[in-house]
Amino acid sequence: MGDLQCLRVFINCLDQQSLPRILQVCSGVYFQGSIYELSGSEVCLSTGDLVKIIGLQLLSVSCEEIDTGSSYELPTDYSGQFRLVAEDFPYNTIEEIVGLCPVGVDACGSFIFTSREELTIENFTVPAGKELTLLSVEAADDGERLARCHVQGQNKASAEILLPLSLKGEFYECESDRGFTLQEIMSSARLSCRRFRSTNMKNCGALMVFSPVYEISAIMHMRKNVVKFPSSLEVDVQDVTENLQDLVFITPLSLTEVASQSKESFPTMAEILDSPEGDPFFNSNWFKELQSGRQLVLHECGHTTFILASTPKGRKGKQYYFISERYGGRMRRRAREFGSVYELYLASSQSPGLKVSVTRHSEAEEEEGIPALSVGEQLEVLRMDGLNDKSGAAQKVESLICKRTMEVDEEDDEEDEEDDSEEISLPLFMAGHFVEKLSDNKKYKLTDLMKSSLPLDVKVVTRDKDLEKDPLMGLTALKLEETLTETIVLASLFNKPDLCFELPVRWLQMSLCFTSDNLPWSSDEPPELHTETVTEVTEKFYYEYHKLISKTEEPPPRPPKRKPSNSKPPKKSPKPKNVLPNVKSNVTKQLDDLSLHETKGKRAPAPPPPDDTPDQPPPLLPRKSLSTAESISMPNMYVQGPTKARNAARRLSDSDHDYESIEDTFNHPHESLFY
Repeated sequence: MGDLQCLRVFINCLDQQSLPRILQVCSGVYFQGSIYELSGSEVCLSTGDLVKIIGLQLLSVSCEEIDTGSSYELPTDYSGQFRLVAEDFPYNTIEEIVGLCPVGVDACGSFIFTSREELTIENFTVPAGKELTLLSVEAADDGERLARCHVQGQNKASAEILLPLSLKGEFYECESDRGFTLQEIMSSARLSCRRFRSTNMKNCGALMVFSPVYEISAIMHMRKNVVKFPSSLEVDVQDVTENLQDLVFITPLSLTEVASQSKESFPTMAEILDSPEGDPFFNSNWFKELQSGRQLVLHECGHTTFILASTPKGRKGKQYYFISERYGGRMRRRAREFGSVYELYLASSQSPGLKVSVTRHSEAEEEEGIPALSVGEQLEVLRMDGLNDKSGAAQKVESLICKRTMEVDEEDDEEDEEDDSEEISLPLFMAGHFVEKLSDNKKYKLTDLMKSSLPLDVKVVTRDKDLEKDPLMGLTALKLEETLTETIVLASLFNKPDLCFELPVRWLQMSLCFTSDNLPWSSDEPPELHTETVTEVTEKFYYEYHKLISKTEEPPPRPPKRKPSNSKPPKKSPKPKNVLPNVKSNVTKQLDDLSLHETKGKRAPAPPPPDDTPDQPPPLLPRKSLSTAESISMPNMYVQGPTKARNAARRLSDSDHDYESIEDTFNHPHESLFY
């Protein structure tokens, strides 16, 4: 286990040839749960986290002025150069002073040093303080390493000598005019920790040190992708590579990523990391088992064709099912019902030669071009046609051409073989009631029905024997709407490895990871697999699916517009207003006068002549019964008092709805008022 170091220092001194390295975060300064959001990448480093560094990429160079402490960043492609500042302290051997020469950089010929003491090499003496320029490092025949140096003598004389690296003395580095770029400084571990001055300023420029800022590529636990963060984060780390050589980092996978694995990866064990998110799409037992921490057996992945089916609306509401092509039950077709000619057209476009029976009478409307239909008539759809509108408008009316025949009973005379069929034209906007005519009673497999044109109405008559309980068996009707092909992962629970279910990749947002656990069976005896082929889905799934495929059906056509008629309807005469209250009051008053006059033995005065104004009809008076009034003609034998007469008139006016004019009433008073 390595020493505790700042992340920046550790990365600067790291030999990239030793990657990958595993680091443990020990301490640091964190902000709101240790979340750093830098350059669009987000990473969380908490105490105790393990990070596996797999790559470094130089982002920029941080330049810090030693005297002022100010710092700034320079891009890696900065074109300026910097001169190396010699160190003030002495070195004890030639090997130490030569070790200052940067590795990987062509600095030989520009690295200069001096000796404080006189050096004697064989017959050659180098005076103290004489500059020696390093040319190369060589190996002698006996294996000893030697430094080839250039010495400049007097009168432009020069010589080359070989100095053993083990030669001891007091050696000092000298400054040279050699300039280094940022790329050269950052690529050498020996140069990256030295001091520099700008080549534009000799002996008066500020001393500066450079620190590389790397983008670290690393792998962390529970992170799907490679995380990237800068080396400038203020955290302390410790190198634990030697202690955790066999450490496996957990990588979460989505179902899409699981399905993209090679066939050799299955079967395998997996653990659910995150249970399905969002609204539930499935009403099944296996969906409830998909909880975090649950182990699954993944058998294989592939593609399966499903049928989306629905039931008629009942007490439980409308139900929807996801039926796999592996379903083993048997079905019989049921006759479809249609409520309009347009529905017949849609069905016939998918099932040519469609035959139906009329189940309700409809009358003809010549103006609309609608023929009469009777119950029991047989219609065979032939083709579509566009006919001219019979109203005279310049427009086409799309119609369905059908062959009409009457249903013949078995008891009818078989000798009458005359063909009484005819072709009729049914406008698409016409309403009607039809039922499909089926000629077979065969039991079909689901795969056979999938080859037919959908939708189809069926009834399950034989259950799937591989299912413990077939949910389709008890349904009165089932509508097979459409087929869809889905990418699936065949899985099962750890404690029930033989009972499998298909996980539709597109409809389950969950994550899991592969584990190294053993499969729940011996390698020589895999279990016989039984797949659950029927899954009930929610109404949310049904509408989300249709929203996804953007399936939109055109609305049925409207009846053609008709030209307005030139003849105007006759103007209705206005109804009399407030007639009954006036009639009641006038009748009551006249009855009172009549009763009083008859009591005194006088004749009642004649009623006033009716108003001949054409706009005002004569007032009406309620009567009990016309038949009674007409059949009875007798003199008045009884005379009622005013109160009784008023009550009788009020009862007559309130309870009856037959009225006659006052003029007729007073012409026959005995017949109208007293009986």
